[in-house]
Amino acid sequence: MNRLISHLALAFACAAAAPLASAAVLTFDDIATDALVAPGYGGLDWSAGDWFAFSGAQAPFTAHSGSVRIASGFGDADAATAIGLGDGKTFQGAWFAGYDDVNVTFKLYEHGTLVATSTTLDTSATPTWLASGYAGLVDEVIVASADQGAWVMDDFAFSKAVPEPGSMALMTGGLLVLVAATRRRRG
Repeated sequence: MNRLISHLALAFACAAAAPLASAAVLTFDDIATDALVAPGYGGLDWSAGDWFAFSGAQAPFTAHSGSVRIASGFGDADAATAIGLGDGKTFQGAWFAGYDDVNVTFKLYEHGTLVATSTTLDTSATPTWLASGYAGLVDEVIVASADQGAWVMDDFAFSKAVPEPGSMALMTGGLLVLVAATRRRRG
């Protein structure tokens, strides 16, 4: 009996921790350099624009990690920088570098509704983190800038959503019912 409870507790702990381990950071270093970002790269939808990956030293477009970073097309409309995350994702932010005083801002959407806007980052040759500033679910991120193509993005961070407290309570209740049923059979 104690062994069953131990196994159930272990299963519960693993189930509860699994969503927390689902964070992802796209470094772009696995993309062939000097190429367009594939529409489904990293499980996200990059098809709205002409995101381009490149490597090699090119000031002020400094990579944060590795050597590959991505850029939007010069003069693109903000809508062309839309990145589809899909359902059930949170977005943490990304690193940016570029010409001095180029402004970059995230616009975060959920089902077509603008739910948050990040602070504005003034880029420089030193990669700087721009946090989304929003912990809720989003399904689309737009990188807004009056100077598209004058900056690069690296280490794009997102994750699957952590289960809501109600879901965790339901899972806990189900496990308690299993334990009670097992005790009743053996007792």
